[in-house]
Amino acid sequence: MAETIEELEAKIAALPRGTIVTKNIDGKPYFYQQYKENKKTVSNFLSNEEAEKMRPLIEERRELQKCLKEIKKNPDSASQPKNTSEYIMNAITGCNLIEMAETASSFKKRDCYEKISSYLYGKPADKVCLVYGLRRTGKTTLLKQLILDMSEENRMQTVYIKARVGETIADLNKDIKTARENGIKFFLIDEITLLEDFIDSAALLSDVYAVQGLKFVLSGTDSLGFYFAESEELYDRTVTVHTTFISYKEHARLLGITSIDEYIRYGGTLKAGELAFEDEELNVEEASFRDDETARRYIDTAICKNIQHSLKCYQKGRYFRHLRELYDANELTNAINRIIEDENHEFTVKVITDLFESHDLGSTAQLLRKARDEDKRTDVLDTIDKSQILATLKKILEIKELDNQKIGVTDSHVTEIKQYLKRLDLIDELDIETLTGNAGRLNYTIFTQPGMRFCQAQALVYSLMEEREIKLITDKIIEGVLGHMLEDIVIYETKRILMPNRFTNKKQVFQIRFDAGEFDMVIYNSETNTCEIYEIKHSAEFDAHQYRHLINDEKIALTEKRFGRIT
Repeated sequence: MAETIEELEAKIAALPRGTIVTKNIDGKPYFYQQYKENKKTVSNFLSNEEAEKMRPLIEERRELQKCLKEIKKNPDSASQPKNTSEYIMNAITGCNLIEMAETASSFKKRDCYEKISSYLYGKPADKVCLVYGLRRTGKTTLLKQLILDMSEENRMQTVYIKARVGETIADLNKDIKTARENGIKFFLIDEITLLEDFIDSAALLSDVYAVQGLKFVLSGTDSLGFYFAESEELYDRTVTVHTTFISYKEHARLLGITSIDEYIRYGGTLKAGELAFEDEELNVEEASFRDDETARRYIDTAICKNIQHSLKCYQKGRYFRHLRELYDANELTNAINRIIEDENHEFTVKVITDLFESHDLGSTAQLLRKARDEDKRTDVLDTIDKSQILATLKKILEIKELDNQKIGVTDSHVTEIKQYLKRLDLIDELDIETLTGNAGRLNYTIFTQPGMRFCQAQALVYSLMEEREIKLITDKIIEGVLGHMLEDIVIYETKRILMPNRFTNKKQVFQIRFDAGEFDMVIYNSETNTCEIYEIKHSAEFDAHQYRHLINDEKIALTEKRFGRIT
């Protein structure tokens, strides 16, 4: 039986309001519950323990608010069905599944949907399907879409279970036995990594139940927890589906946003097209990369919490390694934030340095001197003190370096945290070949969620802004950020398509740098010993100057000597 509006409103009223925000003061994180009351923001301090307990309650309130909104919009429809009493966990079966899944009916499907569907209806393979990725990348929606597409017969053989904090694998085991007695064959289990003993006990699902022909689609936000479970307990008995990376093509198809600049600014989650910017409380929860602060909140909840919860649950925390000291001092969240921020600042500094070393600034100065619009005509870029801008930038970064020293982040911490960020699909390495000077191969870190990198780069650039003259520079730097990020996106997406398996691929994707200039992207075919070279430009214009490096005889000769004929 479905819950009434009155019952939902009573439940919502009993749960905490607003959101939990993190403020970093003197290098340490402090947690606050924030919400609106009488048009004013109320902020209540929380201890670490209080914040951990309150997060799932706030999440539950938000889910109930969505249900209430749906039932008010359509009074004839039912709200979220109540848990079937014979189950311990929050389980939904039969006709109630359609009611629960209806909210996903208007969403387009992720590219990975077919892989999950093929597992569900394919021959029994003694495996479970793991659907994992960072928050707001469509995991729960994928489960709901599976339900909506089911035949009536299959739906009657399906149970959807949403795990909650405090529940265990023993609770799930009892519910699986109950479900089997009721003729259930398909198990869709959401947020399964909330079960504290899931990582150490996951083999129960593959070794005991999947071998009997039951199908399990397991979804969760703790990507690292799935990685540990897959590496240890589940080993080769999984079909894995990663949702964290959303390509430009898929982002455009799902949200109908075809602007590459919109993808650079907000890409990475599926919330960019759904924001009500006038709703301040909603924005606190939903806007992942609206500005530096929303990015920090997303990093705290989707990444830092993900890593810490997984490490805490895996073999009773024995795999914290060097990160144990930071975790025990409640400083691991801040350390992860700083490492992510430092990577993005390093990217921004390169953009600024390239700008000052190139002719772009001079070209802009010339255009501004000759501008027809009198309000835009100026010669300030001829007299701008570049050294002062660089000194200001250095000062800002030195302050952040001091913060790093306060939390005691060592090289070992950085190495381990980067390993986990890579396991979360958040970062990857792009290769750079240097063919002149100190020849060799370098690595360059790219963030697979571009919106995160852009908003942190933008925040650093805007911290330089003090007057009109500086703004002219910062606008130019933002253009440079967009250009460099477009290069990253094109190279990374090409690499994912052409190099799906690093052990068997015949093609390599990388960048070549010379003493002066670079080939933005190179695709080398080891079978034919040939290569392709590309220039990538974020520009509405097209002229020969842009591809001058591609037709430089010296650069061509150096490249062909190392990577074969350029095709």
